[in-house]
Amino acid sequence: MLVCSLGDLLLDVVVRPDRGLVTGSDVSARTRVTVGGQAANVAAWVAALGGRARFVGKRADDEGSRVAVSALERGGVEVVGPVVGGDSGIVVSLVAADGERTMASFRGVADELSVDEIDVEWFVCDHLHISGYALAGEPMRAAARRASAAARDRGAQVSVDLAATTVVEAVGMPELRNLLDRLGPDVVFCNGDEDEAIGGRLDGPVWIVKRGARGATVDGVRHSAESVDDVVDTTGAGDAFAAGWIIGGIELALHAAALCVTQVGAFPAAPVETRPLQG
Repeated sequence: MLVCSLGDLLLDVVVRPDRGLVTGSDVSARTRVTVGGQAANVAAWVAALGGRARFVGKRADDEGSRVAVSALERGGVEVVGPVVGGDSGIVVSLVAADGERTMASFRGVADELSVDEIDVEWFVCDHLHISGYALAGEPMRAAARRASAAARDRGAQVSVDLAATTVVEAVGMPELRNLLDRLGPDVVFCNGDEDEAIGGRLDGPVWIVKRGARGATVDGVRHSAESVDDVVDTTGAGDAFAAGWIIGGIELALHAAALCVTQVGAFPAAPVETRPLQG
């Protein structure tokens, strides 16, 4: 099974302070620079779980981008898309003692992907996953619509992750619902806050609400999370979940999310041993 993901490839700076931050002063922290971006995370987890993955996105011709691309390719992900002058995106994730994270994002050139930079052959795949950040504004929103149409023309399924409540707020709930209706995804992923922000389930797609330690609901049916003894960092758990769902359904989704929260950062630390996947 070949999964394409459309969105951004960024550097993640993960910061775990040893105590609460002190305004105007300094506290010790464990800090790690890794690779992230919602679409890139999904592609990396698809590959780690045994699927084939292709990441599609616009990236800068700078050292940060080269580091990120190298990490994806080492993980078995094919990377395509235009390379231009400019800056790579960077996300700073502050991780609390319970593993919950708060992020501040600079998306760099990723949001500038336009329709005329799309090659429809990139979307010859079995499944296209679109990051909600790709729907936040133009020109990338039009590029996402073109990518979705190209994938559907070739018989692929399409999923969308709403990404963040800030995306829903920036686009506007009615407009985003209309946009999803026009895209017609087979699956929509969101968390509880995003589900509330968009006004609940749309008719048509499978509606999956990721609920962290409480598992997930699929069209309203609750599925319990796997037990995790030590939650280190929740960054990327939703992306791991999406990758698992796409290639293996709810059990693999919950398993991938559980693995993700036991490590620092959103990228899989190593390939995951699971049943062989066909295709």
